[in-house]
Amino acid sequence: MSTYSGFEIQRRPKIVVENLSKHYPISAGRMSALDTTNLTIWEGEFFCLLGPSGCGKSTLLNILAGFIQPTNGTVYIDGKQHNRPNPRYVMMDQEYGLFPWRTVLENVKFGLEINQKSKQEQESIAREFIRLVHLQDFGDRHPFELSGGMKQRVALARTLTVNPEIIFMDEPFNALDMVMRIGLQDEIIRLWQKHNKTIIFVTHDIEEAIYLGDRIAIMKNQPGKIEKVLEVKLIRPRDRSSSSFFSLKNKILQEITL
Repeated sequence: MSTYSGFEIQRRPKIVVENLSKHYPISAGRMSALDTTNLTIWEGEFFCLLGPSGCGKSTLLNILAGFIQPTNGTVYIDGKQHNRPNPRYVMMDQEYGLFPWRTVLENVKFGLEINQKSKQEQESIAREFIRLVHLQDFGDRHPFELSGGMKQRVALARTLTVNPEIIFMDEPFNALDMVMRIGLQDEIIRLWQKHNKTIIFVTHDIEEAIYLGDRIAIMKNQPGKIEKVLEVKLIRPRDRSSSSFFSLKNKILQEITL
């Protein structure tokens, strides 16, 4: 058992990456989207991939999720080789992916329908997760009636209803204003702590990475690679105005700009 940021998680490898790389052919030879990468992500960990545009964050995330095949190397999940999408591992990105003709309740039910849950189970589970994201008064609304933050909460509720083991998140709050973004950061932390999921979260925002992550992989481009992995030792809930928060932010900023 190991302590991360004030709570305990089982220190058991969930995802292991060995000698992973991704290259694309171009007229002058090849372009390296991701240089040789080795990484271990622990079960129940909130792991952030941080870096500028073009550093391979999304490429690595999509390889981990099984949507992109690497040029070299292997991904293992729970000790088994992983190279294709799996319904136990889900992806959230900046697009809400909501069906405009469905209500909030019907959108959240969607994954349960695919998994052939009974209508009674669909109703019960969907309403529970709608309540958990504080949208219980909006179940009969359609997406066009919701704010961006509310739509992302619907997407989060839909993700959680299928009880995934791993959630891959590709800058899901990037399009939101600061107030909505901070609110959803608190929301995802609360739900993560409640349900003990493994989350891999892509961001280019240093403060977001510090606020959310147990560990942060700092990535650089040309070629894309992990430069360093830092453990965030700040106690949760984290104070963005504290000297220790600012100190870590400055340390990471120096690492990125070196």
